[in-house]
Amino acid sequence: MLPDVQLSKPDVEIGLSRVGARGIRKLVQVRREGKRPVILIASFDVYVDLPSTRKGVNLSRNFEAVDEVIENLVRDPIENMEDLNIRIVDELLERHEYATKAEVFMKAEYILRKRTPSSNQQTQEVIRIFSEAEKWRGGESKIYIGVEVHGITACPCAQELVKAYSAKRLEEIGLDADQISEIMKSIPLATHNQRGRSFVKVEVRENFRPRVEELIEVAKSGMSYEIYEILKREDELEVVMKAHFNPRFVEDAVRLMAKRAVEMFSSAPDDTRIYFRQINEESIHQHDVIAERVATMGELRDELS
Repeated sequence: MLPDVQLSKPDVEIGLSRVGARGIRKLVQVRREGKRPVILIASFDVYVDLPSTRKGVNLSRNFEAVDEVIENLVRDPIENMEDLNIRIVDELLERHEYATKAEVFMKAEYILRKRTPSSNQQTQEVIRIFSEAEKWRGGESKIYIGVEVHGITACPCAQELVKAYSAKRLEEIGLDADQISEIMKSIPLATHNQRGRSFVKVEVRENFRPRVEELIEVAKSGMSYEIYEILKREDELEVVMKAHFNPRFVEDAVRLMAKRAVEMFSSAPDDTRIYFRQINEESIHQHDVIAERVATMGELRDELS
């Protein structure tokens, strides 16, 4: 009989918080009412903890757990990603009897069909979606779902500089204050732009299960405007004008996402945790800027009230 080296004692008896495998790719179908299922090419990272008395984990069991659970569950489309991931962590704990905690991180790309703002051309948008589950052997578990979207943000600071310069030049050529004010309100003023990346992740509870479409709406609410894969000239004009009439700092984006989440998720328990992140890829700087907020829904409600 071949020896099982993983069962032996390690040379240095220190426990490990996480051992596992990354990048296990699988096809997953998610059911939609009245429509054909959403097809996802998903990637899974799976982990268990390891006691100090054991040299290694049985990594093959991680692959077996993911393979068997997913293959069994996706013969028919699944209801949601959260339940799938809970089944995976349950299997991990069952197969790794020495582990006290199991984790799974799932990520996939979701294709959203939408239309351009002016010409009404049909196009597609790629949304990154995430689901995380962690469970302890005692029964406690935490489940999250999240999304990441892209959009455009227009810088308010540079726009104010352009506004002040433009007002001075218009005054120099003879326009009065009322004329200058009307021009400033009617014409989108130049500024530098960023491609923004908005990330929202929220805890799933027994009586609160946000839909991916709701999370996408929350994530987009912080942008100056949406972006599109295909744009006609009239669409380009619409996007640029709307974005420049709606300038936002990276901090604004996170605050607006938080506000929209409170409005949309009125049924979420106060202790539900939610995470926001905005990354703006700068166009005139060599660095990017980032803002984040981690809170409970109750904390956000208190601040906004």
